[in-house]
Amino acid sequence: MPQHPSDQPHLPLLTVTGDTLVAVDFRPRFKQKQPPGPYRRLFLTPGTRAFTLGNLLARLPMGMFSVSAVIMIAGARGSYALAGAVTATGLAATAVVAPWTARLIDRHGQARIAVPATAFALLGTIALMLCVHYGAPDWTLFVSYAATATIPNTGGMSRARWAHLHKGDDKTLHTANSFEQAADELCFMLGPVLAAFLCGTLFPEAGTLVGGVLLITGVLLFAAQRSTEPPPHRRTNAKSPVRAPGMPPLLLGFLATGAIFGSMEVVTIAFADAQGHKSAAGAVLALQAAGSCAAGLLYGARKPTAPAERRYPLCVAAMAVLLTLPLLAASLTNSLLPLSGALLLAGMATAPTMVTGMALIQHRTPEGRLNEGMTLAVTGLLGGIACGSAAGGWVVESVSTTAGYGVPVTAATLALLIATASHRGRRHI
Repeated sequence: MPQHPSDQPHLPLLTVTGDTLVAVDFRPRFKQKQPPGPYRRLFLTPGTRAFTLGNLLARLPMGMFSVSAVIMIAGARGSYALAGAVTATGLAATAVVAPWTARLIDRHGQARIAVPATAFALLGTIALMLCVHYGAPDWTLFVSYAATATIPNTGGMSRARWAHLHKGDDKTLHTANSFEQAADELCFMLGPVLAAFLCGTLFPEAGTLVGGVLLITGVLLFAAQRSTEPPPHRRTNAKSPVRAPGMPPLLLGFLATGAIFGSMEVVTIAFADAQGHKSAAGAVLALQAAGSCAAGLLYGARKPTAPAERRYPLCVAAMAVLLTLPLLAASLTNSLLPLSGALLLAGMATAPTMVTGMALIQHRTPEGRLNEGMTLAVTGLLGGIACGSAAGGWVVESVSTTAGYGVPVTAATLALLIATASHRGRRHI
């Protein structure tokens, strides 16, 4: 029976050159296929790329709305105090409403709750723009911005999907949480820049308007990916995440971490203004976010060497140590350039701390309450940001801009004490 050419053995071609026998092998050479990296492997699961794209579109406006509202209100009413009070009211309303929205999402599903909740928040955004544009009474601004508190925690919903898809696979979840944290940093780094550009280049309401369009588009695209959506838990006997073992100190740690973010932003703006470079404050703060984003991606590419319980206090300790660098740079040089480098380095400990903290939130949240648990963590961060902003502003005005960098160091030290005490307590249980 004649053999197919592909079935015949590949024999080398023999020839003679001078007095030398030469064997030539014409078989094709194939490079050994390298296994996919951790992030590429993460997105091999069908549907993950689509829901991630939608989530990024929906998450970008989170860094746009506050800046856009301040620029829009201050420009129309001539009062930064009014603009700050309105945004603070919206922050407080979000802290109250967000956990309830997340609880509804856990019970009835992401798509069923997230879309109408976003639509209601969008009505509040439109009302705010109209009230500002047509000179409505000040109280209408507070009511309108408070109505935007129903915006769902899109980052939490995305993390819930990863937890559903890779339940029990701690290594892949570590990579997913690292990616989500890097995405958070990227959105909060680009959002304010985009908002300021739109409001300054086009018209004062442009940042809010574009943010609203991105939000509803992203949520609709995200919600349409039903194959990756976690199943709802309509009836659950699980207790509230706040009362779950180990959750209270962890949420307090998120509160202290939020104080770091809030105080660092206010103090850095004040420091840049004192140096005569207030317009450079955004770029300087972006360096801190860039350091955190890069560190988050690198952290996710590495395989965890210890349980999250042990890694978390170490990450918080590293964050507390690195946050002394901006204080030293401001004290010793009183210059914006060394401070920028110090903020870049200080930001590198933020993402690993947040990634490990979110992993602990996922582990400690009762079954069927995951969105609520992660939203409580975000609520803690928001409350900390508000407290940190107030504390940082008070120290800057009462003492000095340089002393203001002591506030994030103090907050990080407090977070370290909470994490250490909690770890020791759980170890002796």
